[in-house]
Amino acid sequence: MTATLAWLDYSERDRRRALDVVDLLREPSTVDELGIGAVRDAFADLLFPGTSTIQTRARYFLFVPWQNLELERLRVPSRQVVARGRRAEIELIDALVDSKEREGVIGIQARKTLKRLPSNVYWTGLLAWGIRRFRGSQPQYYQSLDGFYASRRALVDDDRNPVGGVPSTNWDPNLPGVPRGFPKGATFHLTAAEAGYLRERIIFSHRDSLLAFLVEGCEPTETAFAWEHPQQGRFREPFREQLLHARLFSEGMHGAQLLYNRLLAEAVANDEWSDSFGAAMADWAALVSRRSAAFAGWDRRRFWAIAVEGGARVTRRTREFIDGWLDLVLDAGPAAIAGGLKDARQLIVQREYELKVQRARLQNRQALLLWRGDAGSRQMDYRWAVAQTIVNDILDGLGSDA
Repeated sequence: MTATLAWLDYSERDRRRALDVVDLLREPSTVDELGIGAVRDAFADLLFPGTSTIQTRARYFLFVPWQNLELERLRVPSRQVVARGRRAEIELIDALVDSKEREGVIGIQARKTLKRLPSNVYWTGLLAWGIRRFRGSQPQYYQSLDGFYASRRALVDDDRNPVGGVPSTNWDPNLPGVPRGFPKGATFHLTAAEAGYLRERIIFSHRDSLLAFLVEGCEPTETAFAWEHPQQGRFREPFREQLLHARLFSEGMHGAQLLYNRLLAEAVANDEWSDSFGAAMADWAALVSRRSAAFAGWDRRRFWAIAVEGGARVTRRTREFIDGWLDLVLDAGPAAIAGGLKDARQLIVQREYELKVQRARLQNRQALLLWRGDAGSRQMDYRWAVAQTIVNDILDGLGSDA
C-alpha cells in the first residue's frame, strides 16, 4: 500500500511542509496521526524561525549558498544547473565523510541516489534568515539564471567596468568567503566569523524569537525540551509566553498521542505493546497531575490567538478535537484517562475516522496490520532537537579561533 499526497492549489511553504512529512514517514513516532501538526508548526515557527524537522547542522546554511554562488560564477546555464548542482551536493557528502563527519550528514547512506538534497531542505530557512535574496522557489531560481547572467552583463562595459545601476544578487553579499578548496576538507565546524555571521542573520531577521535569544547570550546545552533549558528563567517576552503555551499543549496532547497507540496495540492484541503504552500513559498522567495548577490557569483563548499569530490554519473540527481532549484532561483528570475513560477512547476513535475515513486503522483491519508498534507517540518538542543542534553549532563556533 502506497501513501500519496495530492493538492491542487498550494504555496511554496505548504509544498515544502508536505515534503517534510514524506521524509518523516521514515520515523513513525514523529508522524502527525491526530491532525494537530498545524498548531505544533505555528509555535515552532514562532520559537525557531527558519528551521525545519529535517535540517541537521548549522553550516549547511553556508554550504548551500556557497555552492550556488560557484554555479553562478561559472555561469552554468539554466538547462544544466540542476544536474551540475546535484553533482556538487553529492561531492559535498563525500567530502564530509572523508573529513570523518558522521552526525548530521544529509545523504550519508543514499549518496548518489539521494532524492532530497540539502539545498532543498534548507531553501526556506535561507530566505527566512535573509541569506537568500531570491524570493522564488528553487526551480524558479534555476530557471531565472540565464536572465540573471544577461542582466549583469548589461551593467558592465567591454572592460568589465560598471556602467550604472545596482547589480541584483540572489544571495546576501555579506556572506562569509568560501574556504579554499571547498568542498574538499569540509566539516561542520564553524569558524568564529561564520558563526558570527549566522548569529547576526538570525538576530536581524527574527529579533523577537527564542532562537535569536539563544544564539545571542546563552551557552550550549543538551535538553529534551526548550522549557528545560538551564537559562529558561532568563527568557523574555514574547517567546516566554509562547513557550508557556507550547509546553502546556505538548504535555496535554501527549496523552492523546499515547492513547491512540495504546488502542492500536489492543486492537492487534499485542500485550507487550499495550502494557508499554499503558505505562507511558501512567507516566503522562503523573506529569500532568503535578502540573495541575498550570493547566487549571491556562488561558486557552490566548493560546489559540498565539497559534493564529504563528500562521496556524486550523479547521473547526481540529479545534473542537483539541479543546475536547483538553477539557477531558481538566474535568475527568489524567488518571481517569490513563485508567481507560470511555469518553477519551471514543474521542480518539472518532478523530481518527474523521481524518482517515476508510483508512482509519481502528476501523480497517487491513490498515491496522500495517502498524508497526508506534505511530506519532513522541511528545511534541517544536523542532527543539534540530534548533538545539544548530544553536550549539553556532555557539561552539563563536568560541573558536577564526
